[in-house]
Amino acid sequence: IENGLLWGENPPEFLEVKENGISYHINIAEGQKSGFYCDQRDNRSILASYTDGKKVLDCFSYSGGFTLNSLAKNAKSVTSVDSSALAIETLKQNLTLNKFDVDKVTAIQSDVNKQLRAFKESGELFDVIVLDPPKYAPSRSAMDRAARAYKDLNRLGMLLLEKGGLLATFSCSGAVDIETFKQIIAWSALDAGKEVQIIKQFCQPEDHPVRISFSEGEYLKGLLLRVL
Repeated sequence: IENGLLWGENPPEFLEVKENGISYHINIAEGQKSGFYCDQRDNRSILASYTDGKKVLDCFSYSGGFTLNSLAKNAKSVTSVDSSALAIETLKQNLTLNKFDVDKVTAIQSDVNKQLRAFKESGELFDVIVLDPPKYAPSRSAMDRAARAYKDLNRLGMLLLEKGGLLATFSCSGAVDIETFKQIIAWSALDAGKEVQIIKQFCQPEDHPVRISFSEGEYLKGLLLRVL
């Protein structure tokens, strides 16, 4: 399999798009999913409404969708973590593009699990945490490994929240249905010794419809949790 142009002219290295009133530079050729995750559009806006005056941690931040929406709703600060140097650089460009206060943002290029453990060791806590990892279960055969990965990730997230803080956690694996995801989160809460309440359930937007006979098409699901 090769990447290449089928017809027409090569696009520019960066395009500028606007979503929820926020502008983004996207890299079509090198960025993941053609440079932008449109399927989180509604969820970014919903979550941002909870971030006014809050200290936010955006994990797997990519080009900064949740980060920028939180800043637009007056988050006190945002720490953005992604393992990709390109993603972190694009995030910084998007901060400048939108004239946000860069002093409110700490952008960290790091493995997310490693960085979460570092935060735990230092005792740093947050008011709102976003966990939007890549697809852990590309197929049902990977479910056991994926369940462990989701459980460990969410356990760490819960341990880094102030009491009563909010955890927005997502899975984009079609093989993981919402009930399975809830069960994994329950295991995470048990391991973390936390009481957890579901405030809201996230899903993909209406321009990502699901065929009734293909349940795996409902690939994006998420939960907004209050962690006590």
